Amino acid sequence: MAKKIAIVEDDLAISTMYRIKFQQEGYDVESADNGKVGLELCGKMNPDIVLLDLMMPEMTGEEMLTAMRKTSWGKNIKVIILTNMGEQEIPEKVKQLDVTSVILKADMTPRQVADVVKGVIK
Repeated sequence: MAKKIAIVEDDLAISTMYRIKFQQEGYDVESADNGKVGLELCGKMNPDIVLLDLMMPEMTGEEMLTAMRKTSWGKNIKVIILTNMGEQEIPEKVKQLDVTSVILKADMTPRQVADVVKGVIK
């Protein structure tokens, strides 16, 4: 059975780029364009990993992650933050919510992000 990835990203071009890359790698991929929809999506699909943007409309990535960690299904899901914020700009609260990794979008190609994900959800 293929590993499941949820991409929660409001930039359609970025979300589509990652979706295509991960589908080519054989993963089941679903996406959401804000944290509110992302939280619902993750509750339904129970992904192996979530790629989560922080700056989104309706519900930020931080708000979504906080809510997800309070659920029985979401407390142990691996989460990689995908952001263009510098490491020092990421709220300390986010780092305390059991984040697996933080990736600066501008610094990594989809191939490199896929390699990080492979290492996390072997």
